[in-house]
Amino acid sequence: MLALHMARHYGVRVRAFNISREQLDWARERSRVLGIGGQVEFIEEDYRGISDRCDAFVSVGMLEHVGTDHYRDLGRIARRALGRSGRGLIHSIGRNRPRPFDEWTSTRIFPGAYPPSLREMMEVFEPWNLSVLDVENLRLHYARTLRDWLERFEAASTTVERMFDARFARMWRLYLAGSAAAFTTGSLQLFQVLFAPGESNDIPLTRADIYQD
Repeated sequence: MLALHMARHYGVRVRAFNISREQLDWARERSRVLGIGGQVEFIEEDYRGISDRCDAFVSVGMLEHVGTDHYRDLGRIARRALGRSGRGLIHSIGRNRPRPFDEWTSTRIFPGAYPPSLREMMEVFEPWNLSVLDVENLRLHYARTLRDWLERFEAASTTVERMFDARFARMWRLYLAGSAAAFTTGSLQLFQVLFAPGESNDIPLTRADIYQD
């Protein structure tokens, strides 16, 4: 998990919000094994429970599930958390133009999810005077990630079928292969948007700090 990576490699203190109890149990055990339990606090709650100030606000793979009607609420919470300084990042699957997931994915994999366009994502930032500092598209990275996941899935497919059933295995295989194709062909995008409060001057002048070794 990103929270463990940040705490382990950058020495920061992290409060991580998640609504999956299984993921939280796994993450807490990993933090204990890694000896960084004192640096990371895992909270079983969604983003609406965030009330503290922080230096950095990071959302990964969540915007797709927030719903466009709640983008302003997410922006308000991020703005409040960052105060007059600090920086935020939102990482989300998206589209080049507004269009929902296909019916199969919406029904069987991500019920209620929606991949926004960049224009739709601006509804998070504009109402709260949050300045967009950088936008990066990682779709080819994610296509490769999905191909790697599919390869590992196939290596463990017999175990997966025993844990669930053959229908589940076929469904998950189709999801991974179809998603890899969607990111490869540009049907889906993977946006990372870096932002900060509009009045903050505590921001880099160039991209050099992003890519330093």
